[in-house]
Amino acid sequence: SLSFCQVFLECPLECCLQRNRLRSHPLPDQTICLMATKIEKPDLKKNAWERNSLVLKSFDCTSEDNEQIISLLATALENPVKQNEENTEQKEADRAICAASTAHQADQTCRRIISQTMKEAKDKNVLPSEMKSLAEELNKLKAQFLEDLRQGNNLRNQVCIQNEYSDPATSEMSSFQKEATNVVNKYILK
Repeated sequence: SLSFCQVFLECPLECCLQRNRLRSHPLPDQTICLMATKIEKPDLKKNAWERNSLVLKSFDCTSEDNEQIISLLATALENPVKQNEENTEQKEADRAICAASTAHQADQTCRRIISQTMKEAKDKNVLPSEMKSLAEELNKLKAQFLEDLRQGNNLRNQVCIQNEYSDPATSEMSSFQKEATNVVNKYILK
């Protein structure tokens, strides 16, 4: 039963900077400039959900603008946002596909390995300043591992050859775990 609308005040950057300088506690100019690059004007062609938008020039407000704002609010209140109806069958099908995805399963396993590895590193008193570097290195290793998996590259052919009777996915994950352990050992054995 909620409604949505937005009023976008369009203001040139120079005007924003000037107004900011007049405030009792002005923000740094770079903050205003950064916000000017990030704030996006409503675009009905791109985003249908922005149909209840009003763009006003912030330097010359008129009584006509007030009427437009009241009209916008009235329209929004008369047309509450409809809740999306959940398609539970589609949701379950999507979950099944995701669960069956090798890449998804590998990602979940890698996350568990990294979490466990980070805990072990902490237990072995790796310095907090080095924990961040360790996490970055492990996540980089995971990203490369998953990209190779998606591309169909065998990361460790030699492991698969040595373990020809084992499941290739298990060998790959075992290989990832060994690499993660090697990364941690660099930090522990310093």
